[in-house]
Amino acid sequence: MLPRDKVQYLINRHLELEKELSSGQVNKKKFAEISKEYSDLNDIIKYAKEYLSYKKDTDDLNTIINDKNSDSEMKEFANNELENLKNNYEINEKKIKLFLLPKDVADSKNAIIEIRAGTGGLEASLFASDLYKMYEKVSQKKKWNIEIISISKSEAGGLKEVIALVKGKNIYSSLKYESGVHRVQRVPDTETQGRVHTSAATVAVLPEAEDVDVKLDEKDLRIDVFRSSGPGGQSVNTTDSAVRITHLPTGIVVSQQDEKSQIRNKEKGLKILKSRIYDYERQKIEQERSKDRKNKIGTGDRSERIRTYNFPQGRVTDHRINLTLHKLDEFMEGEIFDDMIENLNLQAQQQELIKINQ
Repeated sequence: MLPRDKVQYLINRHLELEKELSSGQVNKKKFAEISKEYSDLNDIIKYAKEYLSYKKDTDDLNTIINDKNSDSEMKEFANNELENLKNNYEINEKKIKLFLLPKDVADSKNAIIEIRAGTGGLEASLFASDLYKMYEKVSQKKKWNIEIISISKSEAGGLKEVIALVKGKNIYSSLKYESGVHRVQRVPDTETQGRVHTSAATVAVLPEAEDVDVKLDEKDLRIDVFRSSGPGGQSVNTTDSAVRITHLPTGIVVSQQDEKSQIRNKEKGLKILKSRIYDYERQKIEQERSKDRKNKIGTGDRSERIRTYNFPQGRVTDHRINLTLHKLDEFMEGEIFDDMIENLNLQAQQQELIKINQ
């Protein structure tokens, strides 16, 4: 059972914000903050009021049911209402608990997605390319903006590595569960015996760090410049335009050579570096906070095998929640991506609710 004072606070806070917004005396910056909080509370306020009125409503109905002067029709109506109230009480309690769960401040941020070919040689790089195309299609359908920051191609149209920035509403909350090892099982085009090969690609999803999230001190950075190189190591630029940035306190290294301009490469490199440092700090805090981190969904563990794409059987399986969708082609087209994400979110919320109830 939820503490009544916590639920009452939601109702009181909603009224306070309503008065502030209608006063006309709130400055522009604060108005936006208050409006967002008010909008969030709007989603839960109905359930909070019903939850608090439950005892009074059930007492009133029990009075009718136990009243000797109540006719049978009235008692039947009261019994039905009482049953509905009990069902709604449990539903309302769960919705309020979910609302009260600690919010991840990064959920509303844009995301940097990094995809790298893993074990499996050329086939792994082709799969990495397929994964990137899938995220591109998801972005198009959801009207997100996706832009490549860095890309390294392999033979036959594959990708050794691609780093992209995805912009839109609540991007990180939608993509954060994609971090981990994605395994593919299929017959490569180069396979003459029809044998199924297994290869993998790793995905890392980082919240885009803003200047307020990470402060970089010049003395903490070592910046090296070198000539860009293409496939086989040949120079593709006659100037030292490529940049390697090392963050000395953490040892995090970012190399950037896509642009012909050293300045642009440095800008892109710093953007990636800030997000990696921000993610690194978040991971440290989370590890200290949660001893059972390995058992949680969305731990961000890049070595965790999270999903298998089995092409011969036309299925995609997420191993964290034991969910299999027998619509692999549709999944790769971005058609049913939301089905997977909704189930992952639901499982993660249930794990948090269990912790609250312990």
